[in-house]
Amino acid sequence: MELKNAVGGLAGAAALTLINQGVAKFDKDAPRLDLLGMNAVAKFAKPKLPVLKNLFPLAIGGDLISNSLYYAMAKGDTQQSTYLRGALLGLGAGLGAITLPQKLGMASGAVSRKTQTKVMTVAWYVIGGLVAAAAINLLNRGNRVHTA
Repeated sequence: MELKNAVGGLAGAAALTLINQGVAKFDKDAPRLDLLGMNAVAKFAKPKLPVLKNLFPLAIGGDLISNSLYYAMAKGDTQQSTYLRGALLGLGAGLGAITLPQKLGMASGAVSRKTQTKVMTVAWYVIGGLVAAAAINLLNRGNRVHTA
């Protein structure tokens, strides 16, 4: 993986996290991706780990790392294909966030309690993918092969 793509992925992951944390402070129906992450850590970590006393930093850190690596895959052959890939990656992640927790035996209310919450969940991930794509395009400008 190229460093430029990883940095672009980090930009998308940071945008996703900032939007989620910011909107959650003002809208009671906003998705709580942080709670989803904490539920995942609590469910799949060994129960006696001392880190389980404060799951928030571990969940946010894990989200930033995993989403950065995921969004770094947005790089396409053209700027337009990079945006399309970013949007589709975001759409896939958003749909996964609202459908997979229940199938994995985790509480899903943090991201799917209302239709509005589900829509925001998918939108946040799509925005993250588009921010990643924009950053990747910006960092890779001048590196495109132009054909006549």
